Amino acid sequence: MKVLGIESSCDETACAIVEDGHKILSNVVATQIPFHQIYKGVVPEIASRKHAEWILPVVRQALSEANLTLNEVDAIAATNRPGLMGSLLVGFTFGKTLAWACHKPFIAINHMLGHLYAAQLDTPVEYPFLGLLVSGGHTIICKVNDFDDLEILGTTVDDSVGEAFDKVAKFYGLGYPGGVIIDNLAKKGNPDAAHFPIPKLDEKEHRYDVSFSGLKTAVIHQCDQFWQEGFEHSTENMCAAFQETAIKTLTSRLLRAADDTGLKTVVCGGGVAANSLLRAELAGRKDLNCIFPPLKLCGDNGAMIAGVAYHFLKRGDTSDLHTVPCARIPQFKRGLAQVRHDK
Repeated sequence: MKVLGIESSCDETACAIVEDGHKILSNVVATQIPFHQIYKGVVPEIASRKHAEWILPVVRQALSEANLTLNEVDAIAATNRPGLMGSLLVGFTFGKTLAWACHKPFIAINHMLGHLYAAQLDTPVEYPFLGLLVSGGHTIICKVNDFDDLEILGTTVDDSVGEAFDKVAKFYGLGYPGGVIIDNLAKKGNPDAAHFPIPKLDEKEHRYDVSFSGLKTAVIHQCDQFWQEGFEHSTENMCAAFQETAIKTLTSRLLRAADDTGLKTVVCGGGVAANSLLRAELAGRKDLNCIFPPLKLCGDNGAMIAGVAYHFLKRGDTSDLHTVPCARIPQFKRGLAQVRHDK
């Protein structure tokens, strides 16, 4: 079955066609980065207007690259949550309208299920496994029991890891998007130049939770306090020290979850999954099977949406055309007791 997937939750207008949940027939992403760079971050109004301008040509290009017509597509899917409401509305409404006009099944998809599925477009993974979803909007450690069944173990108690990267980059005038720029600069620096603090959260209530607001504040406002003697006060050294602390914060909680659950497979997703240090740190763990999506599937894309949608369609689970988008989702509940019981 061939599914056309639309993604417009933030600042990427994307459409892809995926066959049987794995074979990518086309994957078109129109990035808005040049329009947001001067503001050093995403401007919601600009994002929604660009989506409205680009959605039709992007969908047409995806069909053309797949050498298909709409009649040859079995279903249409679109992201319905979470994200910027104006952005979500464009892709979601377009997808519903297209499904109605072409008499095709419609499937509304949670953006985060897409990110956790992205790696499976390249490498099928057996359930259950540990999921690490890291992006500009979310930082989640979870037990993934099925494509639509996540048991949240830990989240950020304040900022997401991607937001911390972007805010540090913005403060120091490094450019946008901050994650890629800091990653590249860090390769030229020495992480020992500064010893930034790793947050220590209560192990009972926040055993797998992370925090990045304190690290962000330390790097922006208190950098000199943590600088080590004998190291040059360079941007490269600052980026290297910040990145190493941020990644250590993530991996320490992830490895704790792996030990507690006994799960040996870790699947990463989201924009920060492209970070070179995160990939290197987890690749070095010989006791775990750590799987990352290809770099082109770490960011927002329609292929991950179409891939997840296939499994809903296969199960006969489609969405009513009265379904509406939602900018936020309810706070995740952590299942620590259940996970420990399963162990």
